[in-house]
Amino acid sequence: MEQIFQTPPPSGLKWQAVESLIRALGGEIKEGSGSRVRFLLRGKIARFHRPHPSPDTDKGAVVNLREWLESIGVDPYE
Repeated sequence: MEQIFQTPPPSGLKWQAVESLIRALGGEIKEGSGSRVRFLLRGKIARFHRPHPSPDTDKGAVVNLREWLESIGVDPYE
C-alpha cells in the first residue's frame, strides 16, 4: 500500500498488486467488458481499466486509486 501513497506516484506498480490490495482490504473485484474492472470497497465503487499488454499500472491510475482510497477513509499507516 505504501507504493500507492508515494509522491510522486511510482512507475512499474504491477496491476496484480493493486488487485491483491483491494482484496486484502476486504474489497470485491467485478469484471466488466474488455479490460474494465470495478472495485467495491466500503460500499463505494471505483472503475478502472486493467492495463494491457503491460502488467504495469500507469501513474495516472495510481493517483486515481490513491484518491479513491483516501475518499473512503483508507489510511496507509493503519
